[in-house]
Amino acid sequence: MASVNKSPRRRGSPSITRRTGKGLVKRSKPKPSALYPVLWRFAAERHQIYLRRVVGQPHPWTSNPVLSTYKFTNAFRAADRVSQYLIRLICQDVDATEDTVFLRTLLFKVFNKTDTWEAIIKGMGMPVATGFDYEKCGNLLDSLRQEGMPIYSGAYIMPSGGRTGLPKHRMHLGLLRRMIEDHLPGKLGETRSLSEAYRLLLSYPTLGPFLAFQYAIDLNYTTLMDHSEGGFVVAGPGALDGLSKCFGSLGDYSPTDTILWVTDKQEEEFKRHDLDFQGLWGRSLQPIDVQNLFCEVSKYTRVTNPKVKGQAGRTRIKQKFTMTGELPAPFFPPSWGLNQEIGNWLKSQRTKSHGACSEGQLALFDSVSS
Repeated sequence: MASVNKSPRRRGSPSITRRTGKGLVKRSKPKPSALYPVLWRFAAERHQIYLRRVVGQPHPWTSNPVLSTYKFTNAFRAADRVSQYLIRLICQDVDATEDTVFLRTLLFKVFNKTDTWEAIIKGMGMPVATGFDYEKCGNLLDSLRQEGMPIYSGAYIMPSGGRTGLPKHRMHLGLLRRMIEDHLPGKLGETRSLSEAYRLLLSYPTLGPFLAFQYAIDLNYTTLMDHSEGGFVVAGPGALDGLSKCFGSLGDYSPTDTILWVTDKQEEEFKRHDLDFQGLWGRSLQPIDVQNLFCEVSKYTRVTNPKVKGQAGRTRIKQKFTMTGELPAPFFPPSWGLNQEIGNWLKSQRTKSHGACSEGQLALFDSVSS
Protein backbone atom coordinates (compact mmCIF):
# COMPACT_ATOMS: atom_id res chain seq x y z
CA MET A 1 0.00 0.00 0.00
CA ALA A 2 1.33 3.40 -0.94
CA SER A 3 2.43 5.70 1.84
CA VAL A 4 0.45 8.84 2.67
CA ASN A 5 1.74 12.12 1.35
CA LYS A 6 1.94 14.46 4.36
CA SER A 7 2.69 17.66 2.46
CA PRO A 8 0.21 20.55 2.94
CA ARG A 9 -2.87 20.35 0.77
CA ARG A 10 -3.18 23.04 -1.91
CA ARG A 11 -6.44 24.98 -1.87
CA GLY A 12 -8.78 23.54 -4.45
CA SER A 13 -6.95 20.23 -4.81
CA PRO A 14 -8.71 16.95 -3.97
CA SER A 15 -8.85 15.78 -0.38
CA ILE A 16 -6.69 12.80 0.49
CA THR A 17 -7.85 10.46 3.23
CA ARG A 18 -5.35 8.60 5.38
CA ARG A 19 -5.14 4.93 4.46
CA THR A 20 -4.30 1.99 6.65
CA GLY A 21 -3.49 -1.61 5.80
CA LYS A 22 -7.25 -2.22 5.76
CA GLY A 23 -8.03 0.66 3.42
CA LEU A 24 -9.66 4.02 3.96
CA VAL A 25 -10.71 5.04 7.46
CA LYS A 26 -14.19 6.57 7.37
CA ARG A 27 -17.34 6.18 9.42
CA SER A 28 -20.13 6.13 6.80
CA LYS A 29 -19.24 4.16 3.66
CA PRO A 30 -20.61 4.64 0.13
CA LYS A 31 -23.90 2.86 -0.58
CA PRO A 32 -23.91 1.01 -3.92
CA SER A 33 -26.85 1.44 -6.25
CA ALA A 34 -28.43 -1.23 -8.48
CA LEU A 35 -25.92 -0.28 -11.18
CA TYR A 36 -22.84 -0.91 -9.04
CA PRO A 37 -22.31 -4.48 -10.39
CA VAL A 38 -22.04 -3.05 -13.91
CA LEU A 39 -18.69 -1.50 -12.94
CA TRP A 40 -17.14 -4.91 -12.29
CA ARG A 41 -18.78 -6.69 -15.20
CA PHE A 42 -17.77 -3.91 -17.55
CA ALA A 43 -14.15 -4.03 -16.29
CA ALA A 44 -13.96 -7.82 -16.68
CA GLU A 45 -15.42 -8.01 -20.17
CA ARG A 46 -13.62 -4.93 -21.49
CA HIS A 47 -10.32 -6.43 -20.32
CA GLN A 48 -11.21 -9.78 -21.91
CA ILE A 49 -11.80 -7.96 -25.20
CA TYR A 50 -8.35 -6.43 -24.92
CA LEU A 51 -6.67 -9.79 -24.23
CA ARG A 52 -8.53 -11.46 -27.10
CA ARG A 53 -7.31 -8.74 -29.44
CA VAL A 54 -3.74 -8.98 -28.16
CA VAL A 55 -3.51 -12.69 -29.01
CA GLY A 56 -4.98 -12.11 -32.45
CA GLN A 57 -8.47 -13.52 -32.10
CA PRO A 58 -10.75 -12.40 -34.95
CA HIS A 59 -13.45 -9.77 -34.60
CA PRO A 60 -15.94 -9.77 -32.90
CA TRP A 61 -14.25 -10.15 -29.52
CA THR A 62 -17.47 -10.08 -27.50
CA SER A 63 -21.15 -10.88 -27.89
CA ASN A 64 -22.12 -7.75 -25.96
CA PRO A 65 -23.80 -5.45 -28.52
CA VAL A 66 -22.97 -2.20 -26.73
CA LEU A 67 -19.27 -3.02 -26.35
CA SER A 68 -19.21 -4.10 -30.00
CA THR A 69 -20.87 -0.94 -31.28
CA TYR A 70 -19.34 1.88 -29.27
CA LYS A 71 -15.82 2.99 -28.44
CA PHE A 72 -14.63 2.44 -24.86
CA THR A 73 -11.18 2.72 -23.35
CA ASN A 74 -9.41 -0.31 -21.90
CA ALA A 75 -9.76 -1.28 -18.26
CA PHE A 76 -6.10 -0.28 -17.84
CA ARG A 77 -5.25 3.24 -19.02
CA ALA A 78 -1.70 2.32 -19.99
CA ALA A 79 -3.03 -0.30 -22.44
CA ASP A 80 -4.91 2.22 -24.59
CA ARG A 81 -3.48 2.93 -28.05
CA VAL A 82 -2.45 6.52 -27.34
CA SER A 83 -0.81 5.57 -24.03
CA GLN A 84 1.00 2.70 -25.74
CA TYR A 85 2.22 5.04 -28.47
CA LEU A 86 3.50 7.48 -25.84
CA ILE A 87 5.23 4.83 -23.73
CA ARG A 88 7.09 3.48 -26.76
CA LEU A 89 7.95 7.01 -27.86
CA ILE A 90 9.49 8.06 -24.56
CA CYS A 91 11.30 4.76 -23.95
CA GLN A 92 12.97 4.47 -27.35
CA ASP A 93 15.75 6.98 -26.62
CA VAL A 94 17.45 5.98 -23.39
CA ASP A 95 20.02 8.78 -23.76
CA ALA A 96 17.49 11.64 -23.93
CA THR A 97 17.96 14.35 -21.30
CA GLU A 98 15.38 15.10 -18.63
CA ASP A 99 14.26 18.23 -20.48
CA THR A 100 13.90 16.34 -23.75
CA VAL A 101 11.91 13.51 -22.15
CA PHE A 102 9.62 16.11 -20.57
CA LEU A 103 9.22 18.07 -23.83
CA ARG A 104 8.41 14.99 -25.90
CA THR A 105 5.92 13.71 -23.34
CA LEU A 106 3.90 16.88 -22.92
CA LEU A 107 4.25 18.05 -26.52
CA PHE A 108 2.62 14.75 -27.46
CA LYS A 109 0.03 14.75 -24.65
CA VAL A 110 -1.10 18.38 -24.98
CA PHE A 111 -2.51 17.47 -28.40
CA ASN A 112 -3.00 13.78 -27.54
CA LYS A 113 -3.20 12.97 -31.23
CA THR A 114 -0.73 10.79 -33.11
CA ASP A 115 -1.41 12.56 -36.43
CA THR A 116 -0.35 15.89 -34.90
CA TRP A 117 2.78 14.38 -33.36
CA GLU A 118 3.80 12.71 -36.61
CA ALA A 119 3.26 15.98 -38.50
CA ILE A 120 5.60 17.70 -36.03
CA ILE A 121 8.21 14.96 -36.50
CA LYS A 122 7.92 15.17 -40.29
CA GLY A 123 8.29 18.94 -40.29
CA MET A 124 10.89 19.37 -37.54
CA GLY A 125 12.47 16.05 -36.70
CA MET A 126 12.38 14.40 -33.27
CA PRO A 127 12.09 17.20 -30.68
CA VAL A 128 15.15 17.90 -28.55
CA ALA A 129 14.79 20.42 -25.74
CA THR A 130 18.04 22.26 -26.40
CA GLY A 131 17.41 24.53 -29.37
CA PHE A 132 13.80 23.46 -29.92
CA ASP A 133 12.18 26.06 -32.21
CA TYR A 134 8.83 26.85 -30.60
CA GLU A 135 8.03 29.51 -33.21
CA LYS A 136 8.60 27.08 -36.09
CA CYS A 137 6.39 24.52 -34.32
CA GLY A 138 3.69 27.16 -33.92
CA ASN A 139 3.87 28.02 -37.61
CA LEU A 140 3.63 24.36 -38.55
CA LEU A 141 0.53 23.93 -36.39
CA ASP A 142 -0.93 27.12 -37.91
CA SER A 143 -0.56 25.49 -41.33
CA LEU A 144 -2.21 22.27 -40.24
CA ARG A 145 -5.20 24.20 -38.92
CA GLN A 146 -5.47 26.21 -42.13
CA GLU A 147 -5.55 22.93 -44.04
CA GLY A 148 -8.52 21.86 -41.91
CA MET A 149 -6.69 19.23 -39.89
CA PRO A 150 -7.85 18.92 -36.26
CA ILE A 151 -4.69 19.16 -34.16
CA TYR A 152 -6.27 18.31 -30.77
CA SER A 153 -7.85 15.05 -29.73
CA GLY A 154 -11.38 15.18 -28.36
CA ALA A 155 -10.39 13.12 -25.32
CA TYR A 156 -9.96 16.10 -22.98
CA ILE A 157 -11.55 19.54 -22.79
CA MET A 158 -8.57 21.82 -23.42
CA PRO A 159 -8.52 25.43 -22.22
CA SER A 160 -8.37 28.24 -24.79
CA GLY A 161 -5.64 30.84 -25.04
CA GLY A 162 -7.78 33.02 -22.77
CA ARG A 163 -6.39 36.39 -21.80
CA THR A 164 -3.15 35.76 -23.69
CA GLY A 165 -4.98 36.48 -26.95
CA LEU A 166 -2.99 33.68 -28.55
CA PRO A 167 -4.38 30.69 -30.42
CA LYS A 168 -4.69 27.73 -28.09
CA HIS A 169 -1.77 25.80 -29.57
CA ARG A 170 0.58 28.77 -29.28
CA MET A 171 -0.47 29.28 -25.67
CA HIS A 172 0.39 25.62 -24.98
CA LEU A 173 3.78 25.89 -26.69
CA GLY A 174 4.53 28.93 -24.55
CA LEU A 175 3.51 27.00 -21.46
CA LEU A 176 5.87 24.11 -22.31
CA ARG A 177 8.70 26.56 -22.87
CA ARG A 178 8.05 28.23 -19.53
CA MET A 179 7.98 24.87 -17.72
CA ILE A 180 11.38 23.91 -19.10
CA GLU A 181 12.83 27.36 -18.34
CA ASP A 182 11.53 26.89 -14.77
CA HIS A 183 13.50 23.60 -14.56
CA LEU A 184 10.28 21.73 -13.92
CA PRO A 185 11.61 18.39 -15.27
CA GLY A 186 14.35 18.35 -12.63
CA LYS A 187 11.91 19.39 -9.91
CA LEU A 188 9.59 16.53 -10.87
CA GLY A 189 12.51 14.15 -10.51
CA GLU A 190 12.93 15.29 -6.91
CA THR A 191 9.31 14.68 -5.92
CA ARG A 192 8.53 11.92 -3.44
CA SER A 193 5.02 11.03 -4.58
CA LEU A 194 2.56 11.32 -7.44
CA SER A 195 0.54 13.86 -5.48
CA GLU A 196 3.61 16.08 -5.03
CA ALA A 197 4.30 15.95 -8.79
CA TYR A 198 0.64 16.76 -9.43
CA ARG A 199 0.81 19.86 -7.25
CA LEU A 200 3.83 21.13 -9.16
CA LEU A 201 1.94 20.78 -12.44
CA LEU A 202 -1.22 22.30 -10.98
CA SER A 203 0.68 25.48 -10.15
CA TYR A 204 0.87 26.37 -13.86
CA PRO A 205 -1.86 28.40 -15.57
CA THR A 206 -4.59 26.63 -17.58
CA LEU A 207 -3.81 23.25 -15.99
CA GLY A 208 -6.83 22.50 -13.85
CA PRO A 209 -6.96 19.53 -11.47
CA PHE A 210 -7.98 16.92 -14.04
CA LEU A 211 -5.39 17.82 -16.70
CA ALA A 212 -2.63 18.22 -14.12
CA PHE A 213 -3.40 14.72 -12.82
CA GLN A 214 -3.47 13.17 -16.30
CA TYR A 215 -0.11 14.75 -17.16
CA ALA A 216 1.35 13.57 -13.85
CA ILE A 217 0.36 10.02 -14.78
CA ASP A 218 1.90 10.39 -18.25
CA LEU A 219 5.15 11.79 -16.88
CA ASN A 220 5.22 8.97 -14.36
CA TYR A 221 5.56 6.54 -17.29
CA THR A 222 8.92 8.16 -18.05
CA THR A 223 12.34 7.99 -16.42
CA LEU A 224 11.65 11.33 -14.73
CA MET A 225 9.56 9.71 -12.00
CA ASP A 226 8.67 6.28 -10.72
CA HIS A 227 5.95 6.86 -8.13
CA SER A 228 3.28 4.43 -7.05
CA GLU A 229 -0.06 5.06 -8.76
CA GLY A 230 -1.80 3.50 -5.77
CA GLY A 231 -2.37 6.34 -3.33
CA PHE A 232 -3.61 9.33 -5.32
CA VAL A 233 -6.33 10.10 -7.85
CA VAL A 234 -8.36 13.03 -9.18
CA ALA A 235 -11.91 12.35 -10.36
CA GLY A 236 -12.77 13.91 -13.71
CA PRO A 237 -16.27 14.93 -14.84
CA GLY A 238 -17.01 11.55 -16.44
CA ALA A 239 -15.96 9.67 -13.32
CA LEU A 240 -18.14 11.90 -11.16
CA ASP A 241 -21.12 11.00 -13.34
CA GLY A 242 -20.26 7.30 -13.14
CA LEU A 243 -20.01 7.52 -9.37
CA SER A 244 -23.43 9.17 -9.21
CA LYS A 245 -24.88 6.19 -11.12
CA CYS A 246 -23.07 3.44 -9.22
CA PHE A 247 -23.76 4.81 -5.73
CA GLY A 248 -26.93 6.07 -4.10
CA SER A 249 -24.81 7.92 -1.56
CA LEU A 250 -21.08 8.36 -0.95
CA GLY A 251 -21.58 8.64 2.79
CA ASP A 252 -18.64 10.42 4.45
CA TYR A 253 -16.45 9.74 1.42
CA SER A 254 -15.44 12.26 -1.23
CA PRO A 255 -15.34 11.11 -4.87
CA THR A 256 -11.56 10.73 -4.50
CA ASP A 257 -12.00 8.64 -1.35
CA THR A 258 -14.58 6.47 -3.07
CA ILE A 259 -12.30 5.67 -6.01
CA LEU A 260 -9.51 4.68 -3.61
CA TRP A 261 -11.97 2.59 -1.57
CA VAL A 262 -13.25 0.81 -4.69
CA THR A 263 -9.67 0.17 -5.80
CA ASP A 264 -8.94 -1.48 -2.46
CA LYS A 265 -12.01 -3.73 -2.84
CA GLN A 266 -11.37 -4.99 -6.36
CA GLU A 267 -10.23 -8.52 -5.54
CA GLU A 268 -13.19 -9.02 -3.23
CA GLU A 269 -15.68 -7.59 -5.74
CA PHE A 270 -14.49 -9.59 -8.74
CA LYS A 271 -14.77 -12.73 -6.62
CA ARG A 272 -18.20 -11.76 -5.26
CA HIS A 273 -19.53 -11.22 -8.79
CA ASP A 274 -17.96 -14.49 -9.99
CA LEU A 275 -15.69 -12.76 -12.50
CA ASP A 276 -12.31 -14.04 -13.62
CA PHE A 277 -10.12 -10.94 -13.70
CA GLN A 278 -6.39 -11.66 -13.87
CA GLY A 279 -5.30 -8.06 -14.15
CA LEU A 280 -2.54 -6.73 -16.37
CA TRP A 281 -0.24 -9.72 -16.19
CA GLY A 282 -0.46 -9.62 -12.42
CA ARG A 283 -0.78 -5.84 -12.02
CA SER A 284 -4.06 -4.90 -10.35
CA LEU A 285 -6.25 -1.94 -11.26
CA GLN A 286 -4.79 1.30 -9.97
CA PRO A 287 -6.86 4.34 -8.91
CA ILE A 288 -6.27 5.99 -12.31
CA ASP A 289 -7.75 2.89 -13.97
CA VAL A 290 -10.77 2.83 -11.66
CA GLN A 291 -11.29 6.55 -12.30
CA ASN A 292 -11.40 5.78 -16.02
CA LEU A 293 -13.73 2.82 -15.50
CA PHE A 294 -16.29 5.02 -13.73
CA CYS A 295 -16.13 7.37 -16.73
CA GLU A 296 -16.65 4.51 -19.19
CA VAL A 297 -19.52 3.03 -17.15
CA SER A 298 -21.12 6.47 -17.21
CA LYS A 299 -21.10 6.21 -21.03
CA TYR A 300 -22.07 2.53 -21.19
CA THR A 301 -25.17 2.94 -19.05
CA ARG A 302 -26.51 5.71 -21.29
CA VAL A 303 -27.45 2.85 -23.61
CA THR A 304 -28.08 -0.07 -21.23
CA ASN A 305 -29.83 1.95 -18.51
CA PRO A 306 -31.16 5.12 -20.14
CA LYS A 307 -33.57 5.86 -17.31
CA VAL A 308 -30.65 6.44 -14.93
CA LYS A 309 -29.52 9.92 -15.89
CA GLY A 310 -26.69 10.48 -13.40
CA GLN A 311 -25.59 13.96 -12.43
CA ALA A 312 -24.55 14.91 -15.98
CA GLY A 313 -27.86 13.92 -17.58
CA ARG A 314 -26.20 12.85 -20.82
CA THR A 315 -28.14 10.39 -22.95
CA ARG A 316 -25.98 9.16 -25.82
CA ILE A 317 -22.48 7.94 -26.67
CA LYS A 318 -20.82 10.03 -29.35
CA GLN A 319 -18.10 7.72 -30.65
CA LYS A 320 -18.75 4.38 -32.32
CA PHE A 321 -16.12 1.69 -32.57
CA THR A 322 -14.14 1.50 -35.80
CA MET A 323 -11.53 -1.09 -36.70
CA THR A 324 -7.98 0.26 -36.45
CA GLY A 325 -6.04 -2.89 -37.26
CA GLU A 326 -4.26 -5.38 -35.06
CA LEU A 327 -2.89 -4.30 -31.72
CA PRO A 328 0.90 -4.21 -31.41
CA ALA A 329 2.48 -6.35 -28.72
CA PRO A 330 1.92 -4.61 -25.38
CA PHE A 331 4.78 -2.56 -23.95
CA PHE A 332 4.73 -0.91 -20.54
CA PRO A 333 7.17 1.23 -18.54
CA PRO A 334 10.19 -1.02 -17.92
CA SER A 335 10.08 -0.15 -14.21
CA TRP A 336 6.80 -2.09 -13.97
CA GLY A 337 8.64 -5.33 -14.74
CA LEU A 338 5.93 -6.67 -17.08
CA ASN A 339 7.48 -6.72 -20.54
CA GLN A 340 9.48 -9.95 -20.30
CA GLU A 341 6.52 -11.74 -18.74
CA ILE A 342 4.22 -10.44 -21.51
CA GLY A 343 6.64 -11.65 -24.18
CA ASN A 344 6.63 -15.15 -22.72
CA TRP A 345 2.84 -15.11 -22.35
CA LEU A 346 2.32 -14.05 -25.96
CA LYS A 347 4.55 -16.84 -27.22
CA SER A 348 2.59 -19.41 -25.25
CA GLN A 349 -0.80 -18.02 -26.26
CA ARG A 350 -0.03 -17.81 -29.95
CA THR A 351 0.94 -21.47 -30.08
CA LYS A 352 -2.53 -22.44 -28.97
CA SER A 353 -5.70 -22.72 -31.03
CA HIS A 354 -7.88 -19.62 -30.81
CA GLY A 355 -11.38 -20.70 -31.67
CA ALA A 356 -14.62 -19.02 -30.75
CA CYS A 357 -14.89 -17.78 -27.19
CA SER A 358 -16.72 -20.04 -24.82
CA GLU A 359 -20.19 -19.23 -23.50
CA GLY A 360 -18.63 -18.92 -20.06
CA GLN A 361 -16.30 -16.17 -21.24
CA LEU A 362 -19.03 -14.25 -23.01
CA ALA A 363 -21.42 -14.60 -20.09
CA LEU A 364 -19.08 -12.62 -17.85
CA PHE A 365 -21.00 -9.50 -18.77
CA ASP A 366 -24.74 -9.46 -18.13
CA SER A 367 -26.44 -6.08 -18.26
CA VAL A 368 -28.47 -4.74 -15.36
CA SER A 369 -32.04 -4.12 -16.49
CA SER A 370 -33.03 -0.50 -16.77
